[in-house]
Amino acid sequence: MSEKIVQTAGREQLGGFAPMFAHLNDDVLFGEVWNEQAIDVKTKCIITVVSLMASGITDSSLSYHLQNAKAHGVTKEEIAAIITHATMYVGWPKGWAVFRLAKEIWNEAAPELTEKDRYQNTIFFPIGEPNPYGAYFVGQSYLAPVSTEQVPIFNVTFEPACRNNWHIHHAKSGGGQMLICVGGRGYYQEWGKDAVELTPGTVINIPANVKHWHGAAPDSWFSHLAIEITGEEASTEWCEPVSDADYGKLK
Repeated sequence: MSEKIVQTAGREQLGGFAPMFAHLNDDVLFGEVWNEQAIDVKTKCIITVVSLMASGITDSSLSYHLQNAKAHGVTKEEIAAIITHATMYVGWPKGWAVFRLAKEIWNEAAPELTEKDRYQNTIFFPIGEPNPYGAYFVGQSYLAPVSTEQVPIFNVTFEPACRNNWHIHHAKSGGGQMLICVGGRGYYQEWGKDAVELTPGTVINIPANVKHWHGAAPDSWFSHLAIEITGEEASTEWCEPVSDADYGKLK
């Protein structure tokens, strides 16, 4: 059963002066009509707001019913759509008047998004938590498991200018790694070769026993899926960081 609506404002404000009006307000309007079960309270709130708006009433009674609507689940997006729709029928000045009240009531400040939050909204895979292998990175990186069964797959995210050290995926046979860029812009470079730019959809196949590094461009976040290729006697050797001079040549 829905929450019972109780109102006492009539008796508190007019009980001594107009007891019949107080009775009709508290016991009939709110006590019976608002608690009638055929329409849910949220819908009644919306109907009431629109009725008062259509009548040109923009005083404290409308503020009360806007607050009541919010308390019974009408969201900021919904009230904006309701007022906009009603404005088309009841008039532009009334719409402006009601929006001024509604803005004060639905005044929750949107949470300030961090750069990480904003970037997360641009990619499909989760960014995850700070990378436990961070000691082998210059800058901040994050690691999120995508699959830990059959073929292990991890999403690795780099803040701008972050890159991992030179490293080698050793294997007696098989082994190596595959990278699939899923967000932002970054680079992959093998020892003795030019760096290759990575953008979403770029696939890099890294042979075993090849020294290389990968990471973000200086001005961009970057994410890639890292897929470890099964190999015999596989291991990873971490080497020296990518020098600032060499990294600084990238755009």
